[in-house]
Parts: sequence; C-alpha cells; structure tokens
Amino acid sequence: MKRIPTVLVMALLALSLLATGCYNRSGNVYSPGQARVEHTVVYGKITDVRSVTMQAEQSGLGALGGAVVGGVIGSTMGRSSGKTLAVLGGAVLGGAAGAATEHAVGNKEALELTVEQDDGKIVTVVQEAGGEFFAVGDRVRVLRASDGSARVRH
Repeated sequence: MKRIPTVLVMALLALSLLATGCYNRSGNVYSPGQARVEHTVVYGKITDVRSVTMQAEQSGLGALGGAVVGGVIGSTMGRSSGKTLAVLGGAVLGGAAGAATEHAVGNKEALELTVEQDDGKIVTVVQEAGGEFFAVGDRVRVLRASDGSARVRH
C-alpha cells in the first residue's frame, strides 16, 4: 500500500485553512446573493464606534486536517499496539491543534457601529473593519438587504 507523503498532507491542510479565512464581511464586500438585490437605505449619524473581534465560523476542516496529519505522523512511530496508540494520539492532538489554528486564523477585526437614524431609531451594525474610517458624528447610510443583513457606508 502506497502512503501519502506527510509534506503533501501538510500542504493540503495549510491550503484548506487559508481558504477558510478568506471570507470578507466588511461594508465594501457583497455576497453574490446580495448583488442586484434591492437594499433599503436609511440615513443617520454615528453615535458610537467600538473595535470588536468577529469570531470565525468553524468549518471543521482544521480539526479534520489536523487529525489526518497527526494520524499520519503517529503512524510513523512505534510498533504493534504502540503504533495504534501513536496513531490515535496523533489524530487527537492533531485535531485539537487544527481546530485551534482554524479558529485563530479565521478571527477578524471588526467594528460595532451604532447609528441614530434620522427617524430616531437606534441600530447597531457589526461589520469587518477595512476600507472606511468611521467616527462619532459622521453622517452615514445604513443599507439593509431583504435577507436581513445590513452594512454602514458613508
């Protein structure tokens, strides 16, 4: 039976982790489902800006990839029942390390923007930081899509 080289497995894991961290939720990026869709626009002013962390959605690829890599590395150690324990231990440790890596790589800096709309209603929108600078007192637009998502733009 031919074995998959460890380097190849690690490269595939690294690529899958990079792919999970590429999703952008800033006010400047639209998903395909939000393009060519009517957005309701409400004007207002920024009353508060807070820096927050947007937690990554866990796909499970990090844990799966880490378990595979850990199992492959564990399979190179020990003999007989010791080898089985090494594979299992490697898979468990690799899975935990992969999950932690996916979590750390996917977290993004974000802004919590509180807007007092011209109609008096106060709303808060969290969006990925990037591109635009917001300060208390800025006049802004709140764009709300039919799917319930919203973004704040100058």
